Amino acid sequence: MKNKTSTLRLIYPQWQGGIVAHWMSDLPADDASQGYYLGARLLNFLAPASTQKIEEVPVSLDINDRAVENGISAYRVIVEQTEAALEIISRNNPDKIITLGGDCAVSVAPFSFLVAKYRDDVAIIWIDAHPDVTLPYDDYKGYHAMALTACLGIGDEKIIEMLPGKVDPSKALIVGIRSWDEGMKERQHELGIQGLSPTEVAGDSSAVIKWLKGTGVSKVVIHFDMDVLDPAEIIAAVGTDPDGMKIDAVIRLINDISSEYEVVGLTVAEPMPRVAIKLKNILNRLPLLKD
Repeated sequence: MKNKTSTLRLIYPQWQGGIVAHWMSDLPADDASQGYYLGARLLNFLAPASTQKIEEVPVSLDINDRAVENGISAYRVIVEQTEAALEIISRNNPDKIITLGGDCAVSVAPFSFLVAKYRDDVAIIWIDAHPDVTLPYDDYKGYHAMALTACLGIGDEKIIEMLPGKVDPSKALIVGIRSWDEGMKERQHELGIQGLSPTEVAGDSSAVIKWLKGTGVSKVVIHFDMDVLDPAEIIAAVGTDPDGMKIDAVIRLINDISSEYEVVGLTVAEPMPRVAIKLKNILNRLPLLKD
């Protein structure tokens, strides 16, 4: 019989899914590219102490290992890291998973495990400024933008075959969406994935709760991409699209869902700690610290 961990805290500092350096000219390109690695570590440092089992997915720091294969940047590394994440999760066999990332694709392995574990009784709430429904044949090759489609069982054949389960698009809702690459609004519609803008959830969570009731599920997994937050209040991610969700609105929404449904998975993804990266680089240039 496999060991069983009630709640697993998974530190998943994958950075290769994002092709993001060109959006952060104030940072050295390599530091910007690997910013999610430091971001995941900081999330774990800042998170409340608990008795939860903590595991970390081993992640390559080879900045040059980002070849595009099968339409995905750093394909080989992402496959290896997905396999490693699935092995850790399977070995622990948790009832619930908290994932601290890392690019948005860190939700794929834990969500697919939980969907398989609870079968048709799970819905996905994807709190994100973007739909994350690109595919390998699209122009943008960053795997983090393919994360939701992967959770639906759509994408690279090898990766999809690795995943334990998939969600029907009718049980996925994007909340806080306000930015689409060319053709992605149409794809979201074609897939049948509903979406709510920041304005539609600004005052209360009723629209999300109503949607959840329509799915008939009792369990929810929640993906919280920090780029959903309004940059006028905080810049915590790469994206700075205006008119995002307020911090209190996101917290209220997640807690309101938790009060009515069993939240079995929670991911916090895409923290880009610009100030911490700059402080790190200052320390790296000072004498004695490297002795």
